[in-house]
Amino acid sequence: MLLRLVPDNTHIKFMWLRKFSFPLSIILVIASLTGFFTVGMNYGIDFKGGTIIEIKTDGPADIGAIRSELSALNLGDVQVQEFGAPDDILIRVEEQPGGELAQQTVVQNVRTIFADDNVDFRRVEVVGPRVSGELAQAGAIAVAAALLAIMVYIWFRFEWHFAVGAILTTANDVVVTIGLFVLLQLDFSLSSIAAVLTIIGYSLNDTVVVYDRIRENLRKYKKRPLTDILDQSINETLSRTTMTSETTLLAQIALYVFGGEVIQSFTLDMLFGIVIGTYSSIFLAATFLILLNLRPDAMSKSDDDEKDAKAKATA
Repeated sequence: MLLRLVPDNTHIKFMWLRKFSFPLSIILVIASLTGFFTVGMNYGIDFKGGTIIEIKTDGPADIGAIRSELSALNLGDVQVQEFGAPDDILIRVEEQPGGELAQQTVVQNVRTIFADDNVDFRRVEVVGPRVSGELAQAGAIAVAAALLAIMVYIWFRFEWHFAVGAILTTANDVVVTIGLFVLLQLDFSLSSIAAVLTIIGYSLNDTVVVYDRIRENLRKYKKRPLTDILDQSINETLSRTTMTSETTLLAQIALYVFGGEVIQSFTLDMLFGIVIGTYSSIFLAATFLILLNLRPDAMSKSDDDEKDAKAKATA
């Protein structure tokens, strides 16, 4: 390999480092859950409700100027973004106190801003609390269903220790990422749900690579101490794990710097998720196997079962 971030002879004692990494992870999870239930999250329009206005301007729109004019109305959270073509603009305004009359006032104020311009109002919708509640419920179900599917897949692909370990590792990434939203009070919207689901897939991919090597080495070195096998497996996959993270981080940094304000919350979430997902795959995934009392003889029994099944199939 022409480019290798980690030398072949790397022998980092990750299982010794777990006495520091594991308590740190527990502290982060507790802090994230505490912040979630005490401070709360900054839910976006998708979950709080509000007004959605789609307009078409005469020529490419100046997003910055539109955002500045709308900010002067003191309407709270206002999002302005391109909606397909440069002249198609989507405006989202958070729900205003005062019921339906207040929402209609928002629409009139926005129309007033564009009164002197050749602007076509294509769509005006008010997202009420009921619809936003359904979106929040659908987002929670999506995350839960993803975690459940992960557990079922790994349970059949590996042993139950690996399935539970993968779920605990992925759950750690989700909880700590939510803690970032609480700490920075980032806007949490449907795009944030998409980012969390992407992080789940990314973290799971890294974890499965590590687990697959652990399983191979458990079958190969049945009499060696479990911690030595885990250290060797992590070191053997460390180059692949870090290389994948580095290349993904470069793409996300470019999106964060040049992608504009609209997707900064999404890309920041992804950046943090990649870092925490890589950390958990290296420091937590194998540690959970020790806590779940994984034994090399369990792999031996699994191998015997596979041999019996193949023998029956060929008989």
